[in-house]
Amino acid sequence: MVVLYLISMSDNSVISVRDLCVERDTILLQNISWTVKPREHWVVMGPNGCGKTSLFGAITGYLAPTSGTITVLGQEYGRYDWRELRKKIGIVSSALINLMEHGQNALEVVAGGKHAMLTAWQLSNRDLLNAEVLMNRLGLLHLAQRPWMRLSQGEKQQILIARALMSDPAVLLLDEPCTGLDPVARLRFLDFLFGLIHDIDAPSVIMATHHVEEIYSGFSHILLLREGQVVAFGPLEQCLTSLCLSRTFGVEVEILRQNGTGSSIMEMFRLHVKGS
Repeated sequence: MVVLYLISMSDNSVISVRDLCVERDTILLQNISWTVKPREHWVVMGPNGCGKTSLFGAITGYLAPTSGTITVLGQEYGRYDWRELRKKIGIVSSALINLMEHGQNALEVVAGGKHAMLTAWQLSNRDLLNAEVLMNRLGLLHLAQRPWMRLSQGEKQQILIARALMSDPAVLLLDEPCTGLDPVARLRFLDFLFGLIHDIDAPSVIMATHHVEEIYSGFSHILLLREGQVVAFGPLEQCLTSLCLSRTFGVEVEILRQNGTGSSIMEMFRLHVKGS
C-alpha cells in the first residue's frame, strides 16, 4: 500500500501517534503515525472496518495498544496517569445518547460533562451557571430547559458536544456524529459544527465520517484509513483527491466540487463512483 505523508511530524502537538499497532483476534490498526497540532481540525475517513473507531478508542485510552506510543499534550500513555490524560479529550458518540438519564433537561446534561456524570443529582449551581454560559456561546441556550427526551437526534448531538466542552478539552473527537440524522437535521448539525470550528476558543476537532459531503469549510486536514493502515494524511487540499480516495475505498472514484447552498458552506464535495 502506498502511503502519502504530507505533513511533518512534530513534538509541538495536541495528539501524537507513533507506530501504533492494535491487535485483538485480528489486526485493527497497523503502523499508524499521525500528529494533530493546535488549531488544526481533522477529518478521519475510510470504509467500514478501516479502523476509525479503533483509533479513537486508542486515543482515549479505552483500547490498549499492542505496540507504539500515544501522547496527549506531550504526555505519553503508560508514563502518565491515563485517567488524567482522558480528561483532556472530549468525545461525542451516538452511543452516549442512550446513556443519559431521561429525566434531565439539556442544561443538566451539559453541566454533567464537567465531572463526567450521567445524572444531575450532584450538580452545583456553579456547574449549571457555567453550562448556561457555554450553551449561550454555542447558540444552544434556547434548548436549555427542554427535556432530554424531547430533543431531536441532531439537537442531542449538539448538546453532547457542549457537554464534552464543559471539561475544556484540548481536542474534541466526533465519532460519525451525523449517523441517524435525516438530511435536514444533518445540514443543521453541520452548520452548528461550522460555527464551532470557527470559534477562536474551540479545541482541535477530529471528526470521523464516511461522507465527503460532510466536510465543511474550516476542516484543515484529513487522515485516510484502509484496513487499519494509513493511506494518506495531510492538508485537505492535498489529500482530498480522487487518487487518494480511490486508494482508500478500493474503487475508482472521482471528487466533484460544487458551490454550497448555505452561508456556512464554503465548498461542498461529492463522491462519484466511476462506471455507475
